[in-house]
Amino acid sequence: MRHGISPGSIDGVNGSQTRAALVAFQKSALLTMTGELDATTRTALVLDSPPFTNHIVTSNDLARLQPVSKTWLGKSQQTALDYETIIELVAEQGHASPNLIKRLNPSVDWTNVVTGTEIKIPDAVYPPAKKAAFATIRLAEKQLQVFDASTNLLAHFPCSIAQRVDKRPVGELHIVAVAPNPDYTFNPEVFPESPEAQQLKTKLILPPGPNNPVGTAWISLDKPGYGMHGTPKPEDVGRTESHGCFRLANWNADFLIKMVWVGMPVYVEP
Repeated sequence: MRHGISPGSIDGVNGSQTRAALVAFQKSALLTMTGELDATTRTALVLDSPPFTNHIVTSNDLARLQPVSKTWLGKSQQTALDYETIIELVAEQGHASPNLIKRLNPSVDWTNVVTGTEIKIPDAVYPPAKKAAFATIRLAEKQLQVFDASTNLLAHFPCSIAQRVDKRPVGELHIVAVAPNPDYTFNPEVFPESPEAQQLKTKLILPPGPNNPVGTAWISLDKPGYGMHGTPKPEDVGRTESHGCFRLANWNADFLIKMVWVGMPVYVEP
């Protein structure tokens, strides 16, 4: 994370996304690309601060919590699509899976978290955002990378891609709009698999929040209906598929939005 390289939702497991992140770091550091935390890579990944920190639960944290409706209509009637639980809130802050947070905090009663509760989380801090020159999306690897004008790697993220091959655009696209903390326009025609969507005859506006369908950031591309965005289920990124957009964990979408600009090219590769 501190090099702008994300393994996705940190879960403490050496899986495919962790190996892809290691390869990205090794390539940028001119190391042998093994995808493993070998001795040379471990030496290059010296930390200048501890890997964990503590989050102290505040009254503001608790005040944010609210159930998220299971229906599209219900979501559209909420004041916000914020976190439902404290574990969801702190997991996103630590760029981690809820299961890892539970393992790190075995004594916490997650059914009754009160103000002042101390929770151990990864100290997931990104470097200061730099202006990007272009981004690439590799469909086969399900990864999005951002580069500067000298082709130095600025960021690496796992991403989800369209389930249907015919909805996976290949070639040069461009960013046309950037929206932090967006609302979401629900179009029933986009969700033919949803019985509720087929009953609804009108579009709905869903309020912002981390549990919004596009998460906490939306970056429009010049192919109508396509964009790069966050998600309410960061642990699924790169493991499940989307309706057509490029889906990132919220924290990665938030970091990406700080680097990109309207008109920036995005190269989508097979």
